[in-house]
Parts: sequence; structure tokens; C-alpha cells
Amino acid sequence: MSLPRPRLLIFLLLAAAQCVVQAEQKQPNILWLSCEDISPHLGCYGYPNATTPVLDDFAKESVLFEHAYTTAGVCAPCRSAIITGMYQTSIGTQHMRCEALLPEHVKPFTVWMKQAGYYCTNNSKQDYQFKTTKSTWHESSGKADWQNRPNDDQPFFSVFNFTGCHESGIESTTKYKQVVGEGKVHDRDVVAASLPPYYPDTAVTRDDWGRYYDVITAMDTWVGEHLQRLADAGLEEDTIVVYWSDHGVGLPRAKRWLYESGTHVPLIIRVPRKWQALAGPDMLPGTRSKRMVSMIDLGPSMLSLAGVETPAHMQGEAFLGPFATEPRSYIFGARDRMDERYDIIRMVRDQQFRYIRNYEPYKTWYQYMNTPEKGRTMLEIREAERGTAAPEVAQFLQPRKPLEELYDVNNDPHELHNLANEPAYAEKLDELRQQHLNWVVETRDLGLIPEAELHRLRKVLGSEWAILNSGEGATSKMEEIRDAAVLAGGTGDRDQARLIQWLGHSDSTVRYWAATGIGNRVAAGGDWSAAIGPLQKLLSDESENVRVVAARTLAGAGEAPAALSALGDVLDNGTQWARVHAAIVLDEMEEAARPAIGVMKRNNVNRKGFVADGKYAVRVLNKALNDLEGTSNAVP
Repeated sequence: MSLPRPRLLIFLLLAAAQCVVQAEQKQPNILWLSCEDISPHLGCYGYPNATTPVLDDFAKESVLFEHAYTTAGVCAPCRSAIITGMYQTSIGTQHMRCEALLPEHVKPFTVWMKQAGYYCTNNSKQDYQFKTTKSTWHESSGKADWQNRPNDDQPFFSVFNFTGCHESGIESTTKYKQVVGEGKVHDRDVVAASLPPYYPDTAVTRDDWGRYYDVITAMDTWVGEHLQRLADAGLEEDTIVVYWSDHGVGLPRAKRWLYESGTHVPLIIRVPRKWQALAGPDMLPGTRSKRMVSMIDLGPSMLSLAGVETPAHMQGEAFLGPFATEPRSYIFGARDRMDERYDIIRMVRDQQFRYIRNYEPYKTWYQYMNTPEKGRTMLEIREAERGTAAPEVAQFLQPRKPLEELYDVNNDPHELHNLANEPAYAEKLDELRQQHLNWVVETRDLGLIPEAELHRLRKVLGSEWAILNSGEGATSKMEEIRDAAVLAGGTGDRDQARLIQWLGHSDSTVRYWAATGIGNRVAAGGDWSAAIGPLQKLLSDESENVRVVAARTLAGAGEAPAALSALGDVLDNGTQWARVHAAIVLDEMEEAARPAIGVMKRNNVNRKGFVADGKYAVRVLNKALNDLEGTSNAVP
């Protein structure tokens, strides 16, 4: 890489200065200041109505990354990816509120930081979706602090997390008041200038949007307090400070989604002069970087600053320090189960365009999910759904999604105009689609294996990761699963023979996608009578998920009694995630599920031994029963 002459001179001077300080301290302190549920709605990112004086000044001393993205639009999957440097879909942490079993070689990157001599603390959220060992942190609690290190000369890696701008800080008036206190309250009409057009423009949505700006200001004050503590301790020049958010806005069509609103996050890094040569020539104060950064790159970058090369298994890439790699050309993201609803979506982002692949296009964007439905903005969207919604709102209320979406984010920042079917963008669509298809195989996308099946297989192999990484035929297996999942999303009758053949495939996940694909086509019409016999055989398949999806397809083909019997059996006797899957199918069947009201009622209770006592199946059943009978049993 060649540098302009003035920057080259600065870099050489900094390198010389670094040699002088080596005897003083060989490794920089690193302070992480993280927050939750915000996009880059800060003054320094070009939002003049945001009140963020601390971060605006901090950015002047730092490098502001314009293209930083999370691997999901929700916290726990993202945090598992950040702490391991691995895509959540590669290690089995992709489903919101799950607990994966990691293979022995995959560990939190802090294990290597500790081995490099760092005192590592976390205050205090983990939420990694796997159990951490004592080797992860020296301390992880509400009292964890860099000040607790036993030796003032020991370098520290210290994390602090601000929870006040979580979606609950907008949704809950009580929490909102606690967070904001006597702080800044923004004029609702002023901040409404940046209200996304996919929200109804009402007094309620304006107030929620104003609350969002208010809690960001509270977070800005919190950042200032930590920076002041560092300065008061005389450690400002010894410490690299990294500020970031775990994903985008905590409101519908942002949080949980893979659009810009859900995955684009602020990332600002201040490197003191003392450590600029170590960090790299592009880390000069006041710089705005266009380098594309995935948040799985944070761990490898911290290791690089600590003098540790990125472990070979990590998918994250260092963008700081001596082991920095070439910049990324693409960012990848994934959405899987969000609480009680499944929706498999994948994303590829380059500097200008975003590609979305909907593996379950037969589902609406806004599936009913208990948590977001409590929010005032979601209630306003539902109210608009019952009336005459603006086109920008209505397009996300359609019963189906397109198979593919393509957006020119530079010219369509809210991603409202899908270019996937426009001939002028066919080349770009093909490029990003191929990047996605390659990524699925290269990273071993476990999200294409249904969840109950993941748990069945990991009992045999020891971890989710091992399912697609064991044996000589692992790549071929992943390719077969990918191809079946891709084919399932279509509607063409020309695929009939292949899909029916795949119903007898030796791999349960291929059978699952074949039955799914036939179900999608049955709903679109055509003669699929040749599939009825093979589908009926699958009602006794070893895989619970295959049984459920076969029942879904048979119900659509007019074989409701057999389908309802199979779904009832899974509800009565199945494992927890199979029960969630069966409940979802019954909910989607609407009036056709009425004969199953009895079995739905007796399963509409929490069960001990399941995650959260199995409340996710209960949430779905409760909603389905309410639709059928007009009654409600609220589930927390």
C-alpha cells in the first residue's frame, strides 16, 4: 500500500516514536464502550437533530467507520459472533434464545487476550448463547472494572455496556423515565424529520422516535463519564477506546431485520498518538474510514493490537494492528428464529448495494411475535394495517415476501425500492447472489438445518459446528442442503421430479427442504398428486421437523386429517423446538386448524425442562387459539 508523502512522513515519525515507548509499555490498554439497539443516529454521523456532544467531540479525536455492520439484527446472535470471531450460523448460536455447544477449539477471543498478559473484565452483559468458562474473563459482573487489576502496570481489556437504549427503554415508559431522568428531551416534530417512511407518521410513532433520540443522549453522557474516568486516572494516552453498538434501532423493521436499519452500527475508535504506529497508518485522528468492517472483526483486531495473530479457525479479520488484512469487499448477515417465530433470511452488503435472500418467502415480514407486538410503534403499524396504510408502510404488511431483494442503499437509504427484477441490475444481483451462495458453503450455514434437527444431530456429534464439519463429504453435504433450500423457495412445476426424488434423500435436511418446496408449490396450484404417497411416509420420519413440514404440505394438499394427527403428536410428545415448529404450522393453517383445538389447548401450558419453560410454543398456540376462538391467555 502506497501512502501520500505527507501521510508517509507522519507514519514514519509515529513508528519512530513507538520504538521509544516500547520500553515503557509494550501493549496498549483497550477500553470498549458498547451500547444496545442504535444505528449511527449521532451528530458525528450526519444527524444534526441528535444531541451527542461527547461522541461528536470523541469522533474528532478518532477514526469514524462509515461502513460497520453486525452479523444479525438482534443482540445475542451478534454478541456470540463478536466474542468468538465466528458467524453465529457456523457455531449454532443463530437462534434467538438458544444455547449452543461449542467445539473445543472455538473460544471467546478474550482467552487469547488473557494469555497475552491482559487483565480482562466485562461489565456486565454476556448473552453469548453458550456457556462461558472461567477462562473467558478475569471478572464479569456489575462490579467488573479495569481499576480492579492487581498490578497498575498490567495492560487491560475492559468492556462496559450501556443498556438504557435497549428497545425496552423506548417501549417501557417506566424504564424510559429512569434512563432519561432530567436529561435532554428532543422536540418530537423536529426529530420526525428522520422518522423512517415505513412507520405511520402519528403522534405515537413520533414520540417513540423522540424517545429513541432521548436515550441516545443519555448514552452519550454515559460515554463521557467513562472517558473522564480514564483521563482522571492518567490513562488517556495509554488506552485505545472502541465505541460501538450491538445492532440497529430497537423498533420494527430494524431490530431483528437485516436491512440498513438493523445492521448498520456506529463504530468509532480513538487511538492515542503513542499507539498509532501499532494500530496502523489509517488510524489517524479525525479520519472517516470507508473500510467495510463486520463486527466479527473486532475480536481479531483486538488480538492483533495485543500482538496475537488471528487463530486459524476464526472467520473475523483484523483491521487494526500488525496482523491487519486487506479490506473486505462484502459483509454478510443472517436472521433465524426470533423468539417464537422462524424466518430464514440472509444478507450480503457491498459498498453500495444490499442483497437479501428470503428462504421462507411464503411468510409475511411482520409475523406476530409477542415482544415487538407490545411496542407502541408496532401497534400503530397494526392499526394502519386495519385501515389505509401509506404505501411505504403497506409493502411490509403483504402476506408474502419476494424471494430476493436488492437495494441501492446510497440512493435508497430506507431500502424501499426492490431492484431484483429490474434488468439494469441483473449483473449486480447475480454477483451478490453468488457471493451469498458461496458464503453458505464456506461458512457451513447451520441456519439451513431446522432447529429440532440441530439438537438431534448434536447429541451424536457433540456440537452444532461438528454437524457440517465432520467427515470427508462435509462440503458436498453442505452444497446439497444449500441447493435444496434454494430450490424450495421457488414455485416452478418444472422442479417436480427432483423435489419428489429428494423426499427420499438420505439426508434429513434435504428431505425437509424438499417437502417445504412442494408445500410452497402446492399453495401456488398445479398437480402434485404424485407427491402425496412419499409425503405420507414422511409423517413417521426420524426427524421431527421433517414430520412437521410434511404435515404442512399434506394439509395444503387436502390431506388435513393425517396432517393434524401428526402435528398433534409432535405437540404432545415432541422436543421443544419441534413443538414450536408444529404450533407455527397450526397457526398458519388458520381455520383449517380448528379440528385441532383440543390438542392445542392441552399443550397451551408451560413445560419444565425447556428453555423459558417452553413459553415460545405457548405464545404461538395462544395466538392461534385467540384467532380461532376470540379468547386470550396472555403469555409473558
